[in-house]
Amino acid sequence: MDSNLLRKLPKVDDLLKAQPVADFSGELPHEVITDSIRKVIDGKREKILAGDEALDESFVAYDNVVDEVVTVLNFCKINSLRRVINGTGVVLHTNLGRANLSKAAAAAVAAVADRYSTLEYDPETGKRGSRHTHVEEVIKKVTGAEAAMVVNNNAAATMICLATMGAGKEVIVSRGELVEIGGSFRVPEIMSQSGAILAEIGTTNKTKISDYEKRITENTGALLKVHTSNYKIIGFTEEATIAQLRELGDKYGLPVIYDMGSGLMVDLTAYGIEEPTVKDAFAQGADVVLFSGDKLLGGAQGGVLAGKKEFIDKMKKHPLARILRVDKMTLAAMEATFKAYYNEEQAKKEIPVLAMLTRSQEDLMKAAQTLKRTIARRNAGYEITIAKDKGMVGGGSAPSSFIDNIILKITHEKFTSQQLAALLRKGELPIVGRIHEEQLVLDVRTIFADEYQLIADKLAAIAAAK
Repeated sequence: MDSNLLRKLPKVDDLLKAQPVADFSGELPHEVITDSIRKVIDGKREKILAGDEALDESFVAYDNVVDEVVTVLNFCKINSLRRVINGTGVVLHTNLGRANLSKAAAAAVAAVADRYSTLEYDPETGKRGSRHTHVEEVIKKVTGAEAAMVVNNNAAATMICLATMGAGKEVIVSRGELVEIGGSFRVPEIMSQSGAILAEIGTTNKTKISDYEKRITENTGALLKVHTSNYKIIGFTEEATIAQLRELGDKYGLPVIYDMGSGLMVDLTAYGIEEPTVKDAFAQGADVVLFSGDKLLGGAQGGVLAGKKEFIDKMKKHPLARILRVDKMTLAAMEATFKAYYNEEQAKKEIPVLAMLTRSQEDLMKAAQTLKRTIARRNAGYEITIAKDKGMVGGGSAPSSFIDNIILKITHEKFTSQQLAALLRKGELPIVGRIHEEQLVLDVRTIFADEYQLIADKLAAIAAAK
């Protein structure tokens, strides 16, 4: 430890008087500025006390410390929840917010966000309305369901569905479908909280329709099928289909619930994505289908419940409906998203998730070449190689489907791949890539064309600052 360096650390009061720091007084509270100064000083003190021999007097020089305080203060002005550029190639990246809204959905949100709205008001009658009406009709038209409602996520949809249709009764489900979703939330735990009684059948890899029938008793309330949208069991396997469950349900007078998760509306098998669609579920006879709004549907976070009117109407009246309800902005985004599906081919162009997943290899290659040229124009010393790669949809969707991606491999003689990736993540607009074989990788599938110049500018700034 160098005690001389400790003595030379600037004082809080002296740093407060520095003009670059004082300039923040009109933008940030005094407490925030003071705390930021202390944070910088404390960080330096810890490094000195740790005995880092590489430290010299420049480490505690007044001007250098002021610059670091200004950097921290600038960061205080930035919102914690902010935009990023996704260069990972994962279309539904849970950590990066999953589905991007379409332009129409974003506009619908903006239209009601800072103004009064018809959330629970009927302009025709001048009386109170229901927030369910804004999305119900369009969901019915798109899916063919008799009724629909939206809650705040798919776990909530599962909760209210089971609480309404299975409370105090046994709900039969295959052991191989007792999934755990993000954040360690598990189907058995959600079922327990709903008041339904879990009736496990079959084994992890094989569950036959006969297993369901053997488990039916006078206390059986429903048959539940859960789509394993975040993992896949392969090999020696067997599972009952919705059609088989429908036949069994008719035989014993039991409803069939399908928790499908991903919410895919259009067939994407031609693009290498093997996932069931909501329409398939209803065609096979499901009474109620549950799915997420921000996965393959391509909308806002929410849990959609669609199906028989007798069941959905009961859910709307359940006490949980108010607890789990969504706000006006979610409903606005959902309505606009579902309307895009009136024309499925148009939806593939307008909804970002679908547009990304259906991009051709030719289009991806052109995008990669354009991005490479844009970066190279800045002449910042980067070596860039275009290559083919395999990617996944992400977000707990299509776990066994790999999609063909085009990537840029980027290196610079002054940086390791880890250093380059970390520097790209810094600042007001983080650029998130990934590292593969000691190279920084940017996947063009998830990068928008208007972000190319932003990437090039940041890479150039990084090289110039070294």
